[in-house]
Order: sequence, then structure tokens, then C-alpha cells
Amino acid sequence: MVNSQTGKAILRLTFPTLRCDSLLKHKLNPHSLLASKLSTVSEPNSFTVSYLVTHCGFSPESALSTSRKLRFDNPQKADSVLAFFTRQGFSAAQIHGIVKREHRILLCDPNKVLVPKFEFLRSKGASNAEIVHMVSKGPRFLSRSLENHIVPAYDFVRGFLQSDKQIIACLYRNSCFFSDGRVTLNARMLLDNGVKRSNIAKLLRMWPSILCSCNLSDTVRELKEMGFDSSTSTFSVALLAKRTVNKTKWGEKVETFKKWGWSQEDVLAAFKRQPYCMLTSPDKINAVLGFWVNRLGCHSRQLVKSPVIFQLSLQKRIVPRALVVKFLADKGLRKKGASMITPILVTEQVFLDKFVRRFEKDSSRLLKMYEERICLRIFVVFLLHKLNKGKVNLLVKERMDHICEILANFSLNWKLHITMGKEPFKEADAHGNIKVCVPE
Repeated sequence: MVNSQTGKAILRLTFPTLRCDSLLKHKLNPHSLLASKLSTVSEPNSFTVSYLVTHCGFSPESALSTSRKLRFDNPQKADSVLAFFTRQGFSAAQIHGIVKREHRILLCDPNKVLVPKFEFLRSKGASNAEIVHMVSKGPRFLSRSLENHIVPAYDFVRGFLQSDKQIIACLYRNSCFFSDGRVTLNARMLLDNGVKRSNIAKLLRMWPSILCSCNLSDTVRELKEMGFDSSTSTFSVALLAKRTVNKTKWGEKVETFKKWGWSQEDVLAAFKRQPYCMLTSPDKINAVLGFWVNRLGCHSRQLVKSPVIFQLSLQKRIVPRALVVKFLADKGLRKKGASMITPILVTEQVFLDKFVRRFEKDSSRLLKMYEERICLRIFVVFLLHKLNKGKVNLLVKERMDHICEILANFSLNWKLHITMGKEPFKEADAHGNIKVCVPE
């Protein structure tokens, strides 16, 4: 049986700030005592709030919220951390972002925690600017153990990319490898599912965020059920498409293809042949199929077997070449039923030799037709820059091929209008869609 004096002594040792007499009087249970203590710890600290606002650029509200998880009454460590970041070339905005995401970094000893990690990156060839960028984008790197996490993760990635330069470039794009244990787990899972090391290396170089994602094994299983061979290079692209295009956007693209006569099976077949087709925007799909069907008079389903067409530029590749080939067909210079797709896919040199220069009588006209269509895109860029005072917004960039197609269909010669000073102008309809108009 614990007497009253002993009970008071125990309470003083355990909770020195609490009044023992009051606790014994009300006979509070241990769970209530612990809750009271934790409540006291979570109370905001005025010094911390003030420091975060004045030194780290926090708003009062954000500082108040952070101070419930971070408490210090002496600025010495925090000052040394901020001074370290400043010496390394971090801007005030970057420092604010780091502290906001990894606020406990203010309590560390920079010489023991930060300096070794920066020196590690420098030893691998990273420049100071690259380090600043990587740490700003992935500040969790600073709270990871150098020996237990960062070095092992780096060595693991080195097994795929094989050079420090490639790894630093990869980290520059996405620094999640140091802060996220999923990279190692996902890479090993892909190996176990038959994905080649060279294809994993491609993912690391080009789309590193894929390996940082959750539930990647579910996507791998889904692609295998679709009939994809995990040992092929297209599997990596399919993985990218399925992980980056959400269900809503995916459905929009499927419906766009269906609008032009494709079936659900056609879309799946095209995706399996060339997964990049599902990374194409609905506007680009409409523009390509619209030209293919309405201008060339071809059937839309011809492209099911050659979905690589959707990767190519409409105005720099598809339109110039297709019009040259159509001209040859209309003059009877091509075999009836000859493929319209092959001339678009061959190299520039092969196309010029086989479809332009070999027809001596018409070669000058064909070359002029081909080059004028390519120059049209340059004109559109110039026009949009002029109309937007040097600024081409994202919507315009995404619809560049569509705008070029509109201009290509004008009955008036666009070069004549520019020469005569009758400059085209832009209009926007009720939905905000841009129209480029030529004055009469």
C-alpha cells in the first residue's frame, strides 16, 4: 500500500509541473495524468511562433500550427541551420519551403547532420546549384540517415544507371530515391515480374517518379492481364501511361477515339502496340484523325495498327508528307492502295529520295509544297508571339497543331497577307477557345 507522502513524491518525479495535492484529492487515474502531460507538450510556444514568422517567413497561422509539433526556446541551433542554408546559396523562399516540410531540421546540428550529406553529393559530382535544387524539391533527404539509407539507396540505383552523372541527373529530376524506401522495393518487384534491368534503368532516367509511386504492383498485374510482355520496352511506357493518366482522362481519350469509329478493342490493340498513344491529348487525337479522315479520305481504323502516328507532329511531319503522297497518288504516280502510313514513318532522307527527288518532272513543286507546310508552323509561332506580346500560353501550345490546320485550310494565301500587312488577328469564343482569323 503506497502512503500519501510516497504518492506525492512519485508524482513530483513523473510530472514536476503538476500539483500533487490536487491530483490526489481528485484521484485522477494514470491515463488522465498522461493525457494532461501530452496536452501540455502540444501547446503552442510563443518563442517558436515568433521565430518561424520573423526568420523563416511563416504566416502567423502556419507558425502557430507548426509550433504544436516543434518547440525550442533558444535560437542558437535554428540560427546555425538557417545560416548554413544561406551559405549554400538557398533563397529565402527555398529555406521557407524546407523548414515548412521538414521543420525539425531546425533542431539539428548542421555540422553533424547537414554537412556530411552535402559533402556526399559533392563527392558524386553534383554542383552546388544541383544540390540546392535537389534539396529544395526533396527536403526529406535531410532527415534520412546517411549510412543507413542514403548511401545504400545510392548504391542500389548505381546498379542500374552505372555512372554518377546519370544518377545525379536522375536525382535532379526527382529526389525521391533518398527520401522514399519505395524505390528499392518497386525496382525489386519489377525485376521479380520479369522487367529487364535496362528497362528499369530507362524508368529511372526518364520517369523516376514512377518508381516512387504506391501500389505499382497493382498496375504491373493489370498490364500483364491486358497481355503486355513485361520483358519488352513498351511495358515501361505502358506503365508510365497507366500511372500518369487518371481514370477520367483515360476515359476521355477512349471516347475521343470512339468518336472517330474505333471500338474499345481497337483502343486496347493500339495501346498494346504503342502505349504512347494514350499519352496523347484528346485535342491531338482529334486533329490527327480529323486530318486523316476529312483531308486524306482515309479510314480512321487504319491507324489502329500504326498508333505511332499519334507521337508525330501533325504540321512538321504528318501533314507535309501526307499531302506530297496524296499529290503523287492523284497524278497516278503511286500504286493504287499503296500505304499512306509508310511514307510518314520513314526517315527524312528516305522520304525525300523516294517520294520527292525521284519524280524529276514534279520534284521542284513537291519540294516547295513540302517545305511550305513545314514553314507554316514557324509562321504560327511568330504570329502567336506577336498576338500575345511574346507570351504563348499553355492552351495555345497544346493546340498548336489544331491552329496550324485551321490556317492551312484558309482559301487566301497567308504569305500574301503578311506581305501586304494584313495581319491575322485572334478571337475567343464563349468557351475561351482561340480562333485565328484573316481579314478579308
